[in-house]
Amino acid sequence: MTPLILALIAGAVAGVSLGALGAGGSILTVPALIYLLGFTPAAATTASLVVVIVTSVTALVAHARAGTVRWRAGLLFAAAGVLPAAVAGALSARVPEAVLTVLFAALAALAGLHMLRRRTPPENGTVSGTRAAGAGAGLGAVTGFLGVGGGFLAVPALVTVLAVPMSAAVGTSLLVVSANALVALAGRAHSAVHLDLGLLLPFLATAVLGAWDGRRLATKVSAATLRRVFGAVLLAVAVAMGATAVL
Repeated sequence: MTPLILALIAGAVAGVSLGALGAGGSILTVPALIYLLGFTPAAATTASLVVVIVTSVTALVAHARAGTVRWRAGLLFAAAGVLPAAVAGALSARVPEAVLTVLFAALAALAGLHMLRRRTPPENGTVSGTRAAGAGAGLGAVTGFLGVGGGFLAVPALVTVLAVPMSAAVGTSLLVVSANALVALAGRAHSAVHLDLGLLLPFLATAVLGAWDGRRLATKVSAATLRRVFGAVLLAVAVAMGATAVL
């Protein structure tokens, strides 16, 4: 299978994940860029931010039309992560690639385990300004450092910290993810990373189309089923990346 075909398929899978769950797109994008398309870890995390921004905005438009975005809560949450995302994005360029790979594998494992959990967070609660700022800052740091959107962390945080109903958490998380990824990418603007646009652009194109399909898929397939499928995929990715980094 040619690299171009692999880029098209991998982009579609990442886009569907992001559109359906508000999460999982970037955490699938990075290993796909590294192991299928030959990007270095540094280039893959930077390219992932580009993919995350475009696909998240695309999926966000679809969710906004459906009225499932809590704009005030999302903007407040994202604002707390702006500075951490920028700082972490600048620092990531100084970290050895092997370390980035191991950390990313650990994060993928965490995301997979979270998605496989069957419990549903409560849809109400008291909003704590301190907890909201802490959660937003932590998510921003993860986004900047590892080049992931952090949707798998944003969704439960929005529900439990900002009392956003689960029905609106996915759409709102896309707003948070878009803002954090944009800031993180700006923080990497001066890093000397080569991006293969011949592969990145086809990947991005099918990711955008997949994001629209993911939104429609979310209305036809139960959220629990989608989470279990992507959770299993993420655990497999984590094991493969961890083994590669150690061996």
